[in-house]
Amino acid sequence: MVLSRFWLVIFISSIAFVIFSLFSGNSYTIDHVLNGKKDDPILISEQYIHQIPAFIKDSITKSEDKTFTINRDTLNADTTYVFKNKVVKIYSGVQKSDGLLPTCKSTLIDLILPLMAYLAFFCGLMELLIISGASEKLAKLLSPVFVKVFPTVPKNHPSISYMTLNFAANFLGLDSAATPFGLKAMESLQEINPEKDKASDAQIMFMCLHASGLTLIATSIIGYRAAANASNPADVLLPCIITSFIGTIAAFLIVGIKQKINFKSASLVVGLMVLIATIVGLLMYVNHLDLIGKNYFTSNLSALILVGIIIFTLIFSFIKEKKFTDASTTVYEAFVVGANNGVKTGVTIFPYVLGMLVAISLFRNSGLFEIISNWIAFAFSNMGVSKEITDALPVAMLRPFSSAGSRGFLIDSMNTFGADSLTGRLSSIFQCSAESTFYVIAVYFGSVNIKNTRYALGTMLLVDLICVITAIFVASWFF
Repeated sequence: MVLSRFWLVIFISSIAFVIFSLFSGNSYTIDHVLNGKKDDPILISEQYIHQIPAFIKDSITKSEDKTFTINRDTLNADTTYVFKNKVVKIYSGVQKSDGLLPTCKSTLIDLILPLMAYLAFFCGLMELLIISGASEKLAKLLSPVFVKVFPTVPKNHPSISYMTLNFAANFLGLDSAATPFGLKAMESLQEINPEKDKASDAQIMFMCLHASGLTLIATSIIGYRAAANASNPADVLLPCIITSFIGTIAAFLIVGIKQKINFKSASLVVGLMVLIATIVGLLMYVNHLDLIGKNYFTSNLSALILVGIIIFTLIFSFIKEKKFTDASTTVYEAFVVGANNGVKTGVTIFPYVLGMLVAISLFRNSGLFEIISNWIAFAFSNMGVSKEITDALPVAMLRPFSSAGSRGFLIDSMNTFGADSLTGRLSSIFQCSAESTFYVIAVYFGSVNIKNTRYALGTMLLVDLICVITAIFVASWFF
């Protein structure tokens, strides 16, 4: 219900603001909201050639392509004059994101189809894990901890192994693998959900822990910083880990208090200590490496783990081939069945993702998001927050809505202020310390047709806020 109302508010308010801007004269056309593409110039006016200032008119007539651009400065948009059919079209600024119709197309072609391919492959592997008995063994191993965190999940339930693989993939920055594992976990948890259209306690806990974004190897962030010529691309690694870890603990405590989980459980404490020890140990190892060593380690560890999971699954399935025979199938046929289920899951979640991304596209292109972010930045500046921090806030604000959009702000902030500036580093921490909340909710709850997400959205947004505040303190402390 909360998600539905939030979606309606974004959609209706964005459309209303677009119409208001058109009739109030603040916008010349709203075509870009429907048909424009990201980074396309925005048409702001049309004039006859004789109405144009003389120096611009002369420049246009002398130009071979009948075009003239005024380069103001790096902080302001260029203004371009294009003369055609007796009319000069004036463009200024660029499109923030794809319009409504291109978003529909790109959601299917650039997002859902690749996601379906990932789902097909990893769901095929998970089918092998199920039939071979590997997932059952993993569930038995981790049940003592998971039954404390997820008290409504039966001991040795298959969802435990899927959630473990999802957390591990997120931890290592394996986004392509994390989503299929997570969707399989939601599907498995839905089987024991007594109210099929309402999120269960276990599903909410899983979603909030997943969305908190605990990441050890932020390979993509390191890559963006290296491309922006950062002196040490990996210098944000430790702040990212600290921020995302605090976000994960916050999510666990908030949901745990709501669900009345016993935090004094010995197995839960031991599990938490093992996790902390693992993080600290890896941090100490990475910290003693030089720049090249850090880049080599972070770029290869995740890939090696993923390859290791694939090899283990195939070898274990080969060893347990008799189980496949008993199930009247073969290893390859089981993989195909699992892959087919992955494709079906992709088809199921498409409408949920489409609806959310179209609303976000309208929100950004309407100009409403920019106004709200400017108000928040103004409020922070009046509270004494430095400009270096407020300049990074657009990344934090857009991150819950769109990973690609916030990534664009991240790259722009590093290009504008420098990768080694506090703004550039803080933007990097914002980008890697949380998930795209609305996208995640649409995908995961949509995959099992849950309509009532209960308090999941509010908790995830609160955790996002905690991560933002933590990131500011951590970045200020480190840099």
